Amino acid sequence: MTLTCLGGSLLMETRGGDSPRQDTDSGRAVEFIYRPTAADFEEALRARARRSPAGRAQVLISPLIAIVAVSVCSILQDAPLPVWIFTLVLSVAATSWGAVRGRRIAARRMFSFMESYGQCHVVADDRGAVTTGEGVSHTTDWRVFRDYLETPGLFVLLSGDRAAGFVVLPKRGAQGPADVDWLRAILDRNLKRL
Repeated sequence: MTLTCLGGSLLMETRGGDSPRQDTDSGRAVEFIYRPTAADFEEALRARARRSPAGRAQVLISPLIAIVAVSVCSILQDAPLPVWIFTLVLSVAATSWGAVRGRRIAARRMFSFMESYGQCHVVADDRGAVTTGEGVSHTTDWRVFRDYLETPGLFVLLSGDRAAGFVVLPKRGAQGPADVDWLRAILDRNLKRL
């Protein structure tokens, strides 16, 4: 997955050195300035796992496979009921722990890529968002995203049918409380809220 300074994928255009401050006919722009953290990506992946169909499927697939595998093996081996139950509980716990651990590792990898971008400056309006990091600038059109979800600390934009690509925009980067509300309104006009 290719990540922009926002923390997601699917770039529309690359610019160099443009001033990202912009106002459009469809409304005023909102500005966020922040430095990405690993916790941002962990929170985004947790929220995606809970609230998007692709995320829920990803979380549930490993325990379901473990249940089927243990059940089939126990039946074929004619295992006593207590052994079957113990093995089932242990395998579901291990696969669930593995899924959580996998999300943490993925979040750290995403952050390690983004860390070199340094401080990010994002300006969003009804056309999309212009993101400028230290030495890089990207323009992202809202049409590349399908849905978004909101957590206490983030806006997470999801792309495609399987929500494989996503963008992370921390609320702490807002220049004021009204900017969070304004970005929510922009997203509501352009994307489906999960």
